[in-house]
Amino acid sequence: MTRLPDFRLETHFSRWEFTARHHLTASDVQTMTLRELLALADDEDRAAFENLPLGYTETYGDPALREVIAGMYERADAADVLCFAGAEEALYLAMNVLLDAGDHAVVVTPNYQAAETVPLALCEVTGVALDPDRDWALDLDAVKAAIRPNTRVVSVNFPNNPTGKVIGAADFTELARLCDERGIHLFSDEVYRGLERDAARILPQAADLSERALSLNVTSKSLGLSGLRIGWIVCRDRELLSRLERAKHYTSICNSAPSEVLARIALKARATILERNRALIARNLPLFDAFFAEFADLFAWRAPDGGCVAYPRFLGSEGVEEFCTRLVEEAGVLLLPAGIYRSELTPTPTDRFRIGVGRADPEAGLAAFAGWLREKR
Repeated sequence: MTRLPDFRLETHFSRWEFTARHHLTASDVQTMTLRELLALADDEDRAAFENLPLGYTETYGDPALREVIAGMYERADAADVLCFAGAEEALYLAMNVLLDAGDHAVVVTPNYQAAETVPLALCEVTGVALDPDRDWALDLDAVKAAIRPNTRVVSVNFPNNPTGKVIGAADFTELARLCDERGIHLFSDEVYRGLERDAARILPQAADLSERALSLNVTSKSLGLSGLRIGWIVCRDRELLSRLERAKHYTSICNSAPSEVLARIALKARATILERNRALIARNLPLFDAFFAEFADLFAWRAPDGGCVAYPRFLGSEGVEEFCTRLVEEAGVLLLPAGIYRSELTPTPTDRFRIGVGRADPEAGLAAFAGWLREKR
């Protein structure tokens, strides 16, 4: 097994996620109950779930699920889909299949830690930082400058975690073209796609732009169904997909049969679920706007372009790490300080924290947060 450092985010969550009274940094939308999800099923899928044999499943994933996933892309067939036990397994195996010791990768920062630590364990990696002074803009010239003759992968994540940034579609299309002309695989983490505040800003999916590109997605984030543990990669390079399938034989081998049927139900009802989730975020954002307006001397706030996380700046005199520690210990309000998102590849801001805007009823957490701040004044 590749030797990896501690996963800072998960270590932090192991300590606080289920003990803090107010989880204000959640990266997923409010989930549904099994009853609510099954209410969205047609008769055939409901019967399939109730009469499901609990045996092994196909390594590539349930054929009916792969058909539904392929239908979400403009240029993919079911044969271009490989399902995984969540997005993390997919990311881990993809990097291990795509990269060897003599290779090079380019990774955009800040990001989900595994996006850089897994490649770093395999080969040389260059980071390209989103610019916090230009609304987290991506400099395509910096990406071009980072590419080497042995670059095999360029890895991006939009809508971005933790910033909520969505770049322009023209820039994303140009990035795919740039990778294509150099024979590079664009690895595109698209797990927050569908939660853009402006539907006109929804990016094309990388797998639709290039046969070499890999589109990563999952039921966890935009759909809020993290307990299903079903993710997937869509890639039209079927030889590469076959190599990924063989790599999966060493991890989960196959997915949970009940989860695959439930994921199929969810993805068939995707439009309904996304409408519900976007409405929840739209309802929540004015609450966060009002909170940060009251404490404008302490925070610089901007709502995310897409997804359900934002990355405000802390303006207080104490460091953000100490601030977040005291907040959870004294008020029971959990945030993720910038240290969780520090990078080995590029400088990253040290005065930010991640906050989640997609859970139901954030009022109690915001009230506890505000009450604690007022006491400190």
